[in-house]
Amino acid sequence: MKPVPPSRDAYGQQIRAFLERGTPVEIVERDDGFVNAGPTNASYFADLRHWSKPEQRAIRCARGRTALDVGCGAGRVALHLQARGFRVIAIDNSPLAVKTARSRGVKDARLLPFENVGTLPRGIVDTVVMFGNNFGLFGSYSRAKRLLRQMHRITRDGAVLLVQSLDPYQTDEPAHRKYQRLNRRRGRMSGQIRIRIRYQEWVGRWFDYLLVSPAEMSAIVDGTGWDVDRFFTVDNPRYTAVIRRV
Repeated sequence: MKPVPPSRDAYGQQIRAFLERGTPVEIVERDDGFVNAGPTNASYFADLRHWSKPEQRAIRCARGRTALDVGCGAGRVALHLQARGFRVIAIDNSPLAVKTARSRGVKDARLLPFENVGTLPRGIVDTVVMFGNNFGLFGSYSRAKRLLRQMHRITRDGAVLLVQSLDPYQTDEPAHRKYQRLNRRRGRMSGQIRIRIRYQEWVGRWFDYLLVSPAEMSAIVDGTGWDVDRFFTVDNPRYTAVIRRV
C-alpha cells in the first residue's frame, strides 16, 4: 500500500497545524455518517507525565536496543524511547506526520505504511509500540493475523509488542451500539469501524480501524507467534497490553 498523498493528508495537516498554532481538533467521520470532534490534538505531543496510566505502565516493559514505533504521529513515543537510549524506527503513512516527527527530533522517522512493515529487515526489532489506540491499525481480524506474523519475522527472540486499544462494548452511546449490530450483520467484528479524518479543506482516505475487547485481542494474537502477557487498565474503555514473542 502506498503512503497517503499530500492532497489527502488531513491527519498530517492537523498535526502540523497544532505544532505551529496549537489550535486544531481532530475530526473523525465514520461511514454511517457519525462525526466526532476530539477536544485537542495535544495528546500527539504529550510527554510521559501526561500519558494515560496504562501507557505509562506498559512502556516500562520496553526492552532491548531497537524499537519500532508504529503510527508515530508527532513522535511522542519515539522521543521518549530515544531519551532512554533506544534506537527507534518510527513509521507512519502520513508525509506531514513524518515531517513533524523529524522536526521534533525523531532521528529515524520513515514514510512507511503499516501494511508494508514486513519490508523491514528480519530480526532487527526488540520492542514494537502501538499506542494511541494504534492496535486499531490492524484494521480487521485477518489482516491482524497476517501483520502479526510479519512482525514476528522482523523481531528478535524475546521481543515485546506494547499496544493500546479501546473496548468497543464499554459504551452506552446508541449510535455506537447500532453500528456494532450493523457490523455483525455484515460479517465484520463489532468494533471494526470504517473512518476518515477531516481537517479544513483536506479530506483523508477511508480506512478500516479495529477496536477490540481484551478477549478479542487474545484471540487475534493466538497462533501468530505472539502471546498476551498482561493487560493494564483503568476505569474507562481504553487499555494497554504487553504481548510477548514466543
